[in-house]
Amino acid sequence: MASSTVTSAQPERPPRPNLAFRRLRGKRSPAEFAAAVRRAAREIGERVSCDARYVGRVEAGEIRCPNYAYERVFLHMFPGRTLTDLGFAPRSSVRGRQARPTGESRGAGEPYERHDTRDVPDTQDPYEEHDNTEESDVLRRAFMTGGATMAAASLAPLGLALDAAAAGRPTRRAGAGQAGALEEAVRRIRLLDDRHGADGLYRRAAAPLRTAYALLDAGASRQATADRLCTGAGELAISVGWLAHDSGRFDDARSHYAEALATSRMNGDAGLEAHAFCNMAFLARDAGRPREAVRAAQAAQRAARPLGSDRLMSLLALREAGGWAGLADRTGCEQALIRAQTFFARGSSDADPEWMSFYGEAELEGLEAQCWSTLGDWPRAARHARRAADLQDPHFARNLALYSAELADDLARGGRPDEAADAGMRVLDLLGEVQSSRIHTMLAGTSRVLLPHRRTPTVSAFLDRHGALPRPA
Repeated sequence: MASSTVTSAQPERPPRPNLAFRRLRGKRSPAEFAAAVRRAAREIGERVSCDARYVGRVEAGEIRCPNYAYERVFLHMFPGRTLTDLGFAPRSSVRGRQARPTGESRGAGEPYERHDTRDVPDTQDPYEEHDNTEESDVLRRAFMTGGATMAAASLAPLGLALDAAAAGRPTRRAGAGQAGALEEAVRRIRLLDDRHGADGLYRRAAAPLRTAYALLDAGASRQATADRLCTGAGELAISVGWLAHDSGRFDDARSHYAEALATSRMNGDAGLEAHAFCNMAFLARDAGRPREAVRAAQAAQRAARPLGSDRLMSLLALREAGGWAGLADRTGCEQALIRAQTFFARGSSDADPEWMSFYGEAELEGLEAQCWSTLGDWPRAARHARRAADLQDPHFARNLALYSAELADDLARGGRPDEAADAGMRVLDLLGEVQSSRIHTMLAGTSRVLLPHRRTPTVSAFLDRHGALPRPA
């Protein structure tokens, strides 16, 4: 139990405005500059959810040093400059690495032993963590490691907190550093999945998820941190559920999505609830339960409506359209597609959730292609699939392979075997980078459709190369 006579030794420091960063913004409004930051992030394959509020906090000096993702984006925007040139403090000065006085140890004096957490502002921030422990710093470094071959290394360190619990040592209450590491874990898993597919990640993602819920169960020092942990754990459950979903483990995916939904309901988090229902609708469609897909998508729209994100409503309308297509209800599907296109045309906004950074014109076209394919309109499906592949950022090999596989299948079923084989070859070229059971299953189906045309040279070459692939584990 903490002693009430011990107080924090960390003095309050008034923030210094970041005038250098303000000069770099120039005549652009904070919202316009935030949009430029998001565009720059997409150019280098990064994901940031920059908005006018974030820009204002940087200029006010509240964010003394950005996280690693923002650092890479800012240095891309302003080549030749350093963080110091941009008005930020050196990273080493904001990491809280000062030596503790002799005899001082964590425990009685820790701020996470406070009992009254009501109305206590969470002064810690995921972009600037003053009280980082060595553990959270290790987590952060690990999640910045890139490449499919590093996926295991980047996921493993989140098991550290669980190791301590398993050894019988009490799990201390979580602070903002742990919440930030959890949020970074979610971003990293999404990025690795976008670039490389789910199969190599899913088996290693269970440990981070267990750690997230252990942190949530341990409690937090402040209510704002507790809310971040709850949202982070739910988002991680959805991410792990998606890895299961995309690698064909539908029962596991359903369990993870249900866990995320329960977490959202317990915390009154409408955004997390909409996200959970969104993925449940997608899973139901893939699992052959189209009516459930429609109901889940409609529930997601009810949860999302007050959030004010047109892009989110567009995606959810597409999820509903996929359900109607599975029910062979062309009218219902077309009506949902029109809503999706109408919401999408309104553009992005600061209300768009961070997890939706994947949803652009390419994904809109790809999901519409899937609807027409389900309805058996192969020429129309192929047109949208081709446009999706043309629009996709090549950094994200998994989605490029997915849209190309959809195109190959639509062309094959639409009686255009040569073009289908060419599209299939492009998918095979990407499989060195991508591990996705979904894509392997789609290619297998395309190969069966093309078998009667194997005397055609292009088809024969595709079938031979596809047949030489190692079978997925």
